[in-house]
Amino acid sequence: MIEIGKVINSTPGTIQLLLNSIEIFDQNKSKIKVSKYISIEDGNDLYILASIQNVCAVQSKEADTINYTVSCTPIGCYSETEDGISFRQGGVNLPSPTEPVYLPDDEVINAIFSSNDNFSFQIGNLSNNDSVNYFVDGNKFFGKHIAVVGSTGSGKSCAVARLLQNIMKINDGHNENADSLKNSHVIIFDIHSEYQSAFKLAAEENFSVNCLDVEKLCLPYWLMNSQELEALFIESNEMNSHNQISQFKKAVILSKEKHNPTMEHINYDTPVYFDIAEVYRYIKNKNSEVINKNETLPHLPKRSDGTIINNADNVYLNEDVTFAATTNAKDSKASNGPYNGEFERFVTRLETKLSDKRLEFITAPKKENGEEFKTEDFDVILQQFLGYIDKSNVTIIDLSAIPFEVLSIVISLLSRVIFDFAFHYSKLRHTSGLVNDIPFMLVCEEAHNYIPKNGGAEYNASKHSIERIAKEGRKYGLNLMVVSQRPSEVSETIFSQCNNFIVLKLTNVNDQNCIKNLLPDNNSSLVDTLPTLAAGECLVVGDAVPLPAVVKMSMPNPAPSSSNVNVYDEWNKDWINIAFEDVIKRWRKE
Repeated sequence: MIEIGKVINSTPGTIQLLLNSIEIFDQNKSKIKVSKYISIEDGNDLYILASIQNVCAVQSKEADTINYTVSCTPIGCYSETEDGISFRQGGVNLPSPTEPVYLPDDEVINAIFSSNDNFSFQIGNLSNNDSVNYFVDGNKFFGKHIAVVGSTGSGKSCAVARLLQNIMKINDGHNENADSLKNSHVIIFDIHSEYQSAFKLAAEENFSVNCLDVEKLCLPYWLMNSQELEALFIESNEMNSHNQISQFKKAVILSKEKHNPTMEHINYDTPVYFDIAEVYRYIKNKNSEVINKNETLPHLPKRSDGTIINNADNVYLNEDVTFAATTNAKDSKASNGPYNGEFERFVTRLETKLSDKRLEFITAPKKENGEEFKTEDFDVILQQFLGYIDKSNVTIIDLSAIPFEVLSIVISLLSRVIFDFAFHYSKLRHTSGLVNDIPFMLVCEEAHNYIPKNGGAEYNASKHSIERIAKEGRKYGLNLMVVSQRPSEVSETIFSQCNNFIVLKLTNVNDQNCIKNLLPDNNSSLVDTLPTLAAGECLVVGDAVPLPAVVKMSMPNPAPSSSNVNVYDEWNKDWINIAFEDVIKRWRKE
């Protein structure tokens, strides 16, 4: 090793060095740069490995000479033994002033970053030395939650695709597991319809990807819990929303009990079939209800023919009732029911939602034979997005055509159902003395769109579902990969549960500060490099890495594709008219 200087100052976060001479700096310029490594002698054959954070030239006032100082952050220590280099991250004793400083040999750096029994999953190559491969502990990395963040254009989608391809051993369009199906289960919430191209391989590669878009996805409304149903059909800011909720809840439970007579203990959240048309009819009747006030007859709802409705709840589910007119005449006295006229907007909203063709995958999904999905079809519904049970390692749920006003609800329903499956499957396996053998990774692309730090009631359902996965999912074999270009706008609960971070170029100061606050103190100075990273370069930090480093990731092949816009030199009026017609037809679902 080449001695280059001595320690002149030690603090818990920073060690300052003075180089021996200008000649030393000139001879080793390529190795004395920001993010490069140096070794500091610490006695007993122990060396401190530190990362350079700053290089400064200081001219002496008394003499016409220049001194070079280097500031660095300690990241670990190592020793050279008969068995090779033994490295340990953290736990560094601060070196005393005057301790000698060296440039470590390439063999030392290669040994620290080399693949071994623990660190065997390759992420990429060191950005400052592309001859050194960078490995992480695959079990720790994918067995805990991951955050992938970076500004638009930083290579975020390519980084995610490359990581997932590495899991499944896809290289240059070749499936290395073509002869066997590995136990990798990845579900991607694809907001911009860009990941299908990254996993479509030739037929001979024996790799299938399960792609679900709004045309194929079936998410029956009866799978929703109370929070999701109310988010879809009820405006929480209306003054009578509490009455809407009470009657809607009552109608849902009545319909569930009607269609599932053999089941006991049915409640608002029980995931069994009910008929939303019956619920609509019930609310509509409540909105028009007229009550008999004639003393000779029970004070019950009254039809237009003067008859009394004895079992109003069941009747309201099954038929559109024509009620009697209100009157104060003694023999036919009748007055409005308690909710008469109060649900006008609610009825209109229900009617609009149920007739919206864009929402048919929720309000009116059909099986291939044209029949409705019922309670007994629950397993079929689950298998469509758990996919790998019989056909695929990867399920891509294309949410690009989902109306934005229901995106949060759809995300909530999907993530909650996946969590519930993982939870109950784990419990069944543990009861039999076995472990969960179906792990899942849920990739949340553009997470700031549906799990924001701040937002209205419309985000409550999705935040609750995904935050539950973040806090509890790992126990049941369900892990998150949270992907966002605006980490400062994502729920703090989500990021606080992430153990490993892949941080690409970030230019926004708020986003940089957000990441700095999430990282350990001895790594926070690395955030200063984020605005200068090139596309595909990333800072990798976490408990699965040998030590934090700036890494260059290779491009995925095949790559995700989001460049679907053609730019023309000339304005083609005929073409643009045709395009508008096609777009409008698709928009209207014609």
